[in-house]
Amino acid sequence: MADIKKDVKSDFVNREIRAKMVLIIDNDGNKIGPIPKMEAIKMAEDQGLDLMQVSQQDNFTAIAKILDYGKFKYEQKRKLKENKKNQVKTENKEIRLTVGIGQHDLETKAKKAREFLSNGDRVKISLKFKGREIVHQEFGQKTLNSFLAIIEDVCKVEKEPKLTARFLDVYVVPKKG
Repeated sequence: MADIKKDVKSDFVNREIRAKMVLIIDNDGNKIGPIPKMEAIKMAEDQGLDLMQVSQQDNFTAIAKILDYGKFKYEQKRKLKENKKNQVKTENKEIRLTVGIGQHDLETKAKKAREFLSNGDRVKISLKFKGREIVHQEFGQKTLNSFLAIIEDVCKVEKEPKLTARFLDVYVVPKKG
């Protein structure tokens, strides 16, 4: 079954506030209260604003703020959108090699790795051992070292080569500058 994301409302506004008494912080930052919830809601409505619960002190008292809730939500969405825009998204790409790979094929894969690195992506280089090749890991290490030598001017090794099952994996990231 697919997970259904529900928009969970986290803000309690006006009559949604469950506490009987509220300690109010008005627009100027002044503390008012504790006063009954309905009186606080009336005070906010008289100013043409909303009463939003900021935190819960205990079961009977909540801390609330008088503000324009629509404007508050708009500002939150705008900040979230701005943060997303400034986020740098890096992808993980993978290059697969074998022990007996030819020099031309190695250079072709290195060219592709350079392309990934120039786009700012992180690259996982996996060298697969087939059959009895796992016994002679030094040949795989030699192939991996020659591949890294081709691309060493554009990348730095993030994680050293590590053997996992039948793969010798190394992670590289683009050099800064």
